[in-house]
Amino acid sequence: TVASPSPLRLLQRRERLRTKMAMSTVMEEDLEHEENVLHAPHDVRTWWKYLQDRRDASRHTRHVLFERGLHALPGSYKLWHAYLQERSQALRGCAPHHPGYEAMNATYERALVNLHKMPRIWMEYLQFLVKQKRITKTRHAFDRALCALPITQHSRIWQLYLEFAKMEGVPPETSVRIYRRYTKLEPTHVEQFVGHLLHVERWGEAASLMADALSDQRFQSSEGKSRHQLWFELCDVITKHPDDVQNLNVEAIIRSGMVIFHDEVGRLWASLADYYIRKGMFERARSIYEEALEQVSTVHDFSLVFDAYSEFEESLVTARIEMVEEEGDEEVDRDAGKFWMMDKHNDLDLHLARLEDLMNRRPVMLSSVLLRQNPHNVHEWHKRVRLFEGDPLKQIQTYGEAVRTVDPRKAVGRPHSLWCAFAKFYERHGDIENTRAVFDKGTKADFKTTDDLASVWCEWAEMELRQKNYQGALSLMRKATSEGSSGQIGRGGFVPQQHLHKSLKLWSLYCDLEESLGTLEGARAVYERMMDIKVATPQIILNYALLLQEHRYFEDSFRVYERGINIFKFPHVKDIWQAYLTQFVDRFKGSKLERTRDLFEQVLAEAPPDNACSFFLQYAKFEEDYGLTRHAMEIYERAAQRVPVKEKQKVYAIYIRSALEYFGVARTRHAYEHCINADLLEGDARAFCLDYARFEQNIGEIDRSRAILTHGSQFADPRRHPEYWKQWKQFEIDHGNEDTFREMLRIKRSIAATFAQQYYNFTAASAVEKPEASENAMAELEKAQGEDAGGLTGFVKAAAANEGEKVEPENPDEIDLGDDDDDEEDDRSVKEDVHLEEQPIPQAVYGGLQVRHP
Repeated sequence: TVASPSPLRLLQRRERLRTKMAMSTVMEEDLEHEENVLHAPHDVRTWWKYLQDRRDASRHTRHVLFERGLHALPGSYKLWHAYLQERSQALRGCAPHHPGYEAMNATYERALVNLHKMPRIWMEYLQFLVKQKRITKTRHAFDRALCALPITQHSRIWQLYLEFAKMEGVPPETSVRIYRRYTKLEPTHVEQFVGHLLHVERWGEAASLMADALSDQRFQSSEGKSRHQLWFELCDVITKHPDDVQNLNVEAIIRSGMVIFHDEVGRLWASLADYYIRKGMFERARSIYEEALEQVSTVHDFSLVFDAYSEFEESLVTARIEMVEEEGDEEVDRDAGKFWMMDKHNDLDLHLARLEDLMNRRPVMLSSVLLRQNPHNVHEWHKRVRLFEGDPLKQIQTYGEAVRTVDPRKAVGRPHSLWCAFAKFYERHGDIENTRAVFDKGTKADFKTTDDLASVWCEWAEMELRQKNYQGALSLMRKATSEGSSGQIGRGGFVPQQHLHKSLKLWSLYCDLEESLGTLEGARAVYERMMDIKVATPQIILNYALLLQEHRYFEDSFRVYERGINIFKFPHVKDIWQAYLTQFVDRFKGSKLERTRDLFEQVLAEAPPDNACSFFLQYAKFEEDYGLTRHAMEIYERAAQRVPVKEKQKVYAIYIRSALEYFGVARTRHAYEHCINADLLEGDARAFCLDYARFEQNIGEIDRSRAILTHGSQFADPRRHPEYWKQWKQFEIDHGNEDTFREMLRIKRSIAATFAQQYYNFTAASAVEKPEASENAMAELEKAQGEDAGGLTGFVKAAAANEGEKVEPENPDEIDLGDDDDDEEDDRSVKEDVHLEEQPIPQAVYGGLQVRHP
């Protein structure tokens, strides 16, 4: 039997027959082109022009022309590329098993015989093979291309090769080998290989590559990822796929990450525990969680670890419950009556107890985390003690650990409160000996300030008082306030025990104890000692003097006041002076007049003006009660000149009232005149003028009252103080006439104009202080006035004038002083509305003159 020819051979025979037929046709139609190619068969331009002119010929005809040209020019890239492109376009849309693909592959192979150094031909061929999804043939073609092309062109081939490796249908092992070869050429692109390995689930090799990359300090991510991101990607891979990463020490990798990334410690601990959970090593995972809870130092990390730990325990409990529900019923029925012989390893109760214990321990573990953040946080130690409420042994251990750990110089809070709370704990439980022992150790501690040490001593003394050991409390205070107390030298060279005898807190408590439990002599000795070492305050001086007065030692109390006056200065000594003067006056009244005056003169000489007012008034009151009223008036005048302006009104009011009470009209007028001529506040001067006028009006001095109102009008702006002018108007209605009323109106207009001018000057001065630099100031001013305002104030536009309209500009700063018509109306209103009452003139006005009656 004769073997039948293959389809490829049949196709080649068919092509040769068609070529012969086409040759006869071409030669008849295109003799000119044939003559040209005959004379220059190796000229590319001749063949290209021939092909361009026959672009509308049939596909077969053009293929014949290409074959003839390539036969003459087998190394022409231009002809081969155009031929291959045209034949590839012809196969577009055909099924992958079409026989034309084999012919096209053969054509590419023929082209590559002469053009094996052309990367474009290789790339098009490889893309053509990829579309056919012939894995082995394509892979071999890629390998041949890499062997044929120089190394500088390999990047173009590898780009297509990697895309081929990622195609669906390519075996994972093949794609991995392709990437493995690529990383040998481009080791910096290992991240692409890792990504592909993760895609094909080659977890072990991916983890190894990532670990090698991270161990290289010179490695730079080609994808722009930080070492932090790469590290946690590695952690996710090795913890979620523990069975595939047997060649790596997972725990060592994660623990090294904890040293590097301090802000992600909680996440790394949870990942390490998750690794052991996935391996089924539950006890190891539990120990990891416990270690993590003891190591983390932030609340965020603690929350991450604790939440993961609780979820792990809950999952175990849930799994055990489901197991019991599935198997429990059958086993109970089958083994009824033999439950004591059953050993099914049912540890559900154990898991429940572990979960409950974990939840109960959460506050304590959280407190430990906060104390690891700052072991010198006093407030947190107090909270930790409260967590162990009901467990005295734990509380004692916590207090002991606190006082050993907290450094008073770094403490946040008051470190002495730990010692005091520790001692009070023993006191509440009736252990007084240990209470005293704790206080004794607390007094020897290295505190940062003397006040903390003094607080411990005070708490100790108060404890002795609660135990009714009064002498013991006094002994403690004597010991604490004695000089030369020893103590350990602090880190800064400061020994609080050596400065304890100057603590005001200790001395204050010592004074209270001596006054309450000791003797008067002991209390006096304490107060004297305080003044000697200069720890006394003004309040201590006052308390000491009051103590002596209570026991009728008045002269001694006055000496105490004198010592306080010598120790302190104003303003601190003000209270001492007031108490001293008050007690001295109450004691001696007017019997020691000169001594009292000397004291007042002494305090007035030392007191600043801000603190002198009360002493002046007290001095004047003393003179009114026990001395000379004339001296009192002089004191009031001195006070008015010295006290601050804001207090002068009070001094003058008292001065005028006293003058009226003791000296009558003449001295009162002198006081008023002195007052209104003094440097008073504007409102106070106006009020005194009204009072003075009212005073003169009450005694019948109408003209003097009017003159006073005229003088006070300079302080009363009619627009801001209309009540002043209302009272003056009412005064003129009651006691004046038409001329005086007109005069009042004239003065009112004049004062209003004066105040308006002052306001205008003030506004102009403010504008000068803030000049505006502008080239066209006039235009800006007109714009500020508004388009409808007619431009500048007082300026009449020409257009308005030409129209014959009378334009009256409005000036917002104009002061309405009243027109003549208004004055006439006021005069008519005075004549019509004001009914003047005629009164007889007092005889005292005429003196010795004779009165002529009409």
